[in-house]
Formats: sequence, C-alpha cells, structure tokens
Amino acid sequence: MPQRILQGVVVSDKMDKTVVVKVERNVRHELYGKIIRRSKKYKAHDPDNRLKVGEVARIRECPPVSKDKCWVVISEESA
Repeated sequence: MPQRILQGVVVSDKMDKTVVVKVERNVRHELYGKIIRRSKKYKAHDPDNRLKVGEVARIRECPPVSKDKCWVVISEESA
C-alpha cells in the first residue's frame, strides 16, 4: 500500500520530538460549486526537533509512533 505524502505549515513545535502540521486543501462545494479551503492538523514525528513554527514541512504516513502520531517528517523548507 503506498504511503501518503502531505505538505503543510508547522503550527506548533512545543512538544518534544513532535510537530503539529496544518495541511490545507481546496474542495468544490457540492451544491454551490464554490471553491472552499479545508484544513486538518497532523502530529508528526520530528526526532531532531529541527522544525520551527512557520516552516513548510513534508510529512509521510508511517506505522503509529504513539497514540496520536502516525506521520513522520521527511523534509523541511523555510517559508
């Protein structure tokens, strides 16, 4: 089964070895047809605590690391 890769912005880095990444996507409204923005937050494993708030991160699906974490950071870009 292929692993999903998502890209988003880091919104929190307060936890040890964990970052919260907000991923946004555009969706067409079923009835009105207007494009609306939907977002979701994912907790991702960042073993070296490299990412800071505001940076763009790519995350990949992985087996569960903890109760809430099933994503791991694969790369980061400064925004």
